[in-house]
Amino acid sequence: MTNFPTLVRSRMHAPNAIFIHGDDGRQFTYKAFWDLSGRLANSLSAAGVGVGDRVAVQVDKSVEALALFLACARLGAIFLPLNSAYTATEVGYFVSDAEPALLVCTPENSGVLSALCKTVLTLDERGGGTLMGTQSADFKDAAMTWNDAIAILYTSGTTGKSKGAVLTHGNLASNALALVDAWAFTAQDVLIHALPIYHTHGLFTATNTVLLSGGSLLFRRKFDVDDVIALLPKATTLMGVPTFYTRLLAQQELSRELVQHMRLFISGSAPLLPETHKAFEQKTGHAILERYGMTETSMNTSNPYLGERRAGTVGTPLAGIEVRITHPVDGVGMIEVRGPNVFKSYWRNPEKTAAEFTADGFFITGDLGSFDGQGYLTISGRGKDLVITGGFNVYPKEIETEIDQLPEILESAVIGVPHGDLGEAVVAIVAVKHEAGKIDEARMITALQQRLAKFKVPKRIIAVAELPRNAMGKVQKNQLRESYGGLFKS
Repeated sequence: MTNFPTLVRSRMHAPNAIFIHGDDGRQFTYKAFWDLSGRLANSLSAAGVGVGDRVAVQVDKSVEALALFLACARLGAIFLPLNSAYTATEVGYFVSDAEPALLVCTPENSGVLSALCKTVLTLDERGGGTLMGTQSADFKDAAMTWNDAIAILYTSGTTGKSKGAVLTHGNLASNALALVDAWAFTAQDVLIHALPIYHTHGLFTATNTVLLSGGSLLFRRKFDVDDVIALLPKATTLMGVPTFYTRLLAQQELSRELVQHMRLFISGSAPLLPETHKAFEQKTGHAILERYGMTETSMNTSNPYLGERRAGTVGTPLAGIEVRITHPVDGVGMIEVRGPNVFKSYWRNPEKTAAEFTADGFFITGDLGSFDGQGYLTISGRGKDLVITGGFNVYPKEIETEIDQLPEILESAVIGVPHGDLGEAVVAIVAVKHEAGKIDEARMITALQQRLAKFKVPKRIIAVAELPRNAMGKVQKNQLRESYGGLFKS
């Protein structure tokens, strides 16, 4: 195949089959979805977007927003999804860094965001807005290659600004094909899609796996536990974050009878607690399949579809992907990955790109882990102190920068601590200036809500006399995690 849209078109064996059942009552066949992407591609072209241009998108979840990704791929443009919770300040950074030719946003945000980009069009959750013209569905796809960029997803480390991971047509295509095989997806599958579509889990893993297998999506604009309970008898598969499963477990209606039509539950984006895995299997008879992926690589490993799914592990490497542990201490070392799924580069950051790859082409993930005797991988920590809360990545340095600007704060350290619903909760440990004496936690949280997306705002801000440090002066976050690990235990 030469590019991702060509692969999609080649596997569209039943154009009139339903691809998407929307929660707004609308249905889209595979042909209707393809035609929608063609109309959107023509709209983008009419707005001046061409091959290699970036299209930044901050909109609510909708079928049109999903088709916009495919439209960009067909046009040869680079799709740049942004979390719908980001503030204008946060969006401003991504726009200044990526320099998109077009910004697509919700109608209500067009006023505040119009100053950020030369061309701004709107799209609402019902498919209305200035982006949606009366363009033809006929569109001649650009002649893109397997190695051309298809998307930029912003990620980060514990220091510095967010960086854009450039993903290629081949990255997405190879990973989707591997997942179709690994998870045995077919045209008979019906997936409950309740994930957001501004990061890799919902946008690529869930959507592309179904798209290339000929199945269908029960497309929900958000996760609602009562809604999902009602959908389970109509579905065969669910992809979710651990929060989905803890909330399902809390429902009396969840039972073996309710899920007898289901064949597979998949979890990712955050660690699934072994006790959640055990409780879900006891209540439903289904062992949740946990896998491991990240923005730069999509999916790397998976517990088996056929075979033992081990709680607390993320399984074995997917076909065609190499995973190794380097510099192990007691078996635990840095996880490195090589394969067709690994991203091309960091956007306009050759130095960072070079630093994150080994001489023999492995990507240094920043995650720590170990293999057991049967080749199952266990993630034991994150060398970069990333916090994953409710399936969303939170980078401590960004939060610390905002907290340190508050007048009473001397310095801060942001950590993730275990949380029964979110997987991890964001917690800030702060040292206050002597003249401040103490903090007003509620006021500080309110102030941060004006600067940060809701999921980034700490659940707790705790004042201490001083932050623990090692001999080199580095804050010992491992000590803080140990000290406050039981903060949310009942």
